[in-house]
Amino acid sequence: MDDTHVIWTRRDFVRGTVGTALTAPLMGTVATAADFGQGPARPGRAATVTIVRDAKALGPGHEVDKAVLERMLGETVMRVTGERSSNAAWLALVKPTDTVGLVPTPHLNPTHNELVDAVRGALIAAGVPANRVVHAQGGIDRVKPCTALIALPALKAHWLTGLGTALKLYIMYSGNPSRYHDANNANLAETWLLPDVKGKTRLVLVDALRPLCDKGPQPDPRYMWDYSGLIASRDPVAVDAVGLRIVMEKRRELRGEPWPLSPPPLCVASADEKFGLGTSRLAEIKLDKVGWSEGALV
Repeated sequence: MDDTHVIWTRRDFVRGTVGTALTAPLMGTVATAADFGQGPARPGRAATVTIVRDAKALGPGHEVDKAVLERMLGETVMRVTGERSSNAAWLALVKPTDTVGLVPTPHLNPTHNELVDAVRGALIAAGVPANRVVHAQGGIDRVKPCTALIALPALKAHWLTGLGTALKLYIMYSGNPSRYHDANNANLAETWLLPDVKGKTRLVLVDALRPLCDKGPQPDPRYMWDYSGLIASRDPVAVDAVGLRIVMEKRRELRGEPWPLSPPPLCVASADEKFGLGTSRLAEIKLDKVGWSEGALV
């Protein structure tokens, strides 16, 4: 599918126009449909997003095959870092002297515990002491002692922010999550720039084993499917741009027509154009895909 036809936001964006009254107060210069994943590549702007999938990652009852998942995890971090072993890959991301905070998604479509455990085990196997691998989701006090973070969001739509994946992951660190709901999700990137958070994230590893493409507030099994993947990058905005593409294509597949999210996930383009956190333009994102290709949606 051509990138210029991705449906990112409200029907105004689907028609190719953006209402000035909506975007100008919230997003400053972020005011064209091209900013929502479209638009040409800009000089010096690029990111790589790795997608590793295995049809055997989930069983008939959606149970996780831990051995398959561990292989996928090793493959993912090696491809992200360019290293030839899982241990070397993790040590390219963190040091044994780091206090590494694991930050999973706790609600709606939670990160699989098996993935969190696999990351913890891989870090320890690479030489990070077990007492230096900590759970860091929650209030800001959890993240303050950490010198490195591994972001472990699950891929999902969200009824308060449109998309509830990487950019929403640190919302609890703000102490005021409701500040970023509805159209104010345009400012979610602020939570990645808090003094105790900024610069600590070494890897964004998205649990795309069983995503949720409609927003809740309770997960509806009709809108969950076995994607059986991990999506990873050092760029949280690029990860969300790719995740949003997958979610929107699945919604299109289910309805047989464009099915925009509400509220629109303004956070993705804004994280790029307003906050400079990463790239949201698909033309600037290289996809490194390996494994099962059926139903990849990107």
